Amino acid sequence: MYEFHTGNLNHPAPKFNADLSAACNPRDWPYTYQFLSVSVQLNIMLENASIPSPCFVLDEAALRRNLELLAQVQDASGARILLALKGFALPAALPLVRRYLPGTTASSLNEARLGHEIFGGEVHACAPVYLESEFDAIADLISHITFNSLSQWERYRDRVIAREPRLSPAIRINPEHSEVATDLYNPGVPGSRLGINAAELGDRLPEGIEGLHVHTLCECGADALERMLVSLERQFAPLLHQAKWLNLGGGHLITREGYDTGLLIGLIQHLRKTYALDIFLEPGAAVAWDAGVLVSTIEDRIERRGIRTLMLDTSFAAHMPDCLEMPYTPEVRGARDPRPGETGWRLGGMTCLAGDTLGDYVFEHEPQIGDRLIFEDMMHYTLVKTLMFNGVSLPAIGILRENGRFETVCTFGYADYLRRMGGANLKA
Repeated sequence: MYEFHTGNLNHPAPKFNADLSAACNPRDWPYTYQFLSVSVQLNIMLENASIPSPCFVLDEAALRRNLELLAQVQDASGARILLALKGFALPAALPLVRRYLPGTTASSLNEARLGHEIFGGEVHACAPVYLESEFDAIADLISHITFNSLSQWERYRDRVIAREPRLSPAIRINPEHSEVATDLYNPGVPGSRLGINAAELGDRLPEGIEGLHVHTLCECGADALERMLVSLERQFAPLLHQAKWLNLGGGHLITREGYDTGLLIGLIQHLRKTYALDIFLEPGAAVAWDAGVLVSTIEDRIERRGIRTLMLDTSFAAHMPDCLEMPYTPEVRGARDPRPGETGWRLGGMTCLAGDTLGDYVFEHEPQIGDRLIFEDMMHYTLVKTLMFNGVSLPAIGILRENGRFETVCTFGYADYLRRMGGANLKA
């Protein structure tokens, strides 16, 4: 293992549970989630119904704090940190992000256009597969492109070379090192379709390839990156010496309380010094970690066979799909897990899916119809994954500005549903 000074820039020393030290288990960190950044003004607004329901609310001050820490890591390490648009892509917030980060990473033409047209700066592309119908449009917008297979590289090689030196190509590699406990989010599972293993690639970079890209983490600490790099260097050291740049992908939860930024900086400096590489990181969750909430309202109370359910104007299936996919139970402000023998409240989503439920929760005060519920930490991998199942409208989107003013960015309704279903040009 590497030996680096692990003093953090802004955070106390990490406290990891020994049972979790060998793997990253997203949403199961050994500390209590606290959402401390939304100010008193938000609670006043909730009481006055100033915020629509349901509504995703970005806390601008919390976002800035995350960005300031990421900028410090950039300055201290020499790496460039990119916003992964797959994790957070709120256009209204991108001007603020652009003041701290140099660019974005896209996984599709739409994201590439968002990065190029709205964010500005450098745009990287990394996708499991590129479509013939979109490739040229993507390639014209970006500065770096990563291919997931040798066959995709061969297919588009000539088009990339025609755009050099503006466009720098890379191959995604997979050290087959697993740090993620949930297979749904684990690129390191056996036989993964994501990235080329050492046996397949050999000890020479394909002609024309300038960079390497490795993404094996998901909401992990720097200790997980350290273990992954041991495996990476053992298998791919010859290729690292040949490459010009290395993208360490996402999954680096740099802004989580207790993250060891000192270790991260040391690891990056080691790679830069040993292999003379430009280093990129592209976190998604870290940018918007604990930087926003989902505001919802209790619409009904149901009790059947001893199970008490609060029916909400939002949906886990449609508006918070990660809760069911991972699964994980999000923090709700003013609520906690039931103690042994204690009866709590289950939360029911508004769709007809039988499993559109989560919980149970015990509340500080008896919940009533019309009360607001606030789901914590709902900015990353929520806005980008919402659905309109059952025709339910998407939550509104708003921003709590640093001056305490709430701003509604957008709302959604029938026109959005009709367009989504291909009926935008139909007349009643």
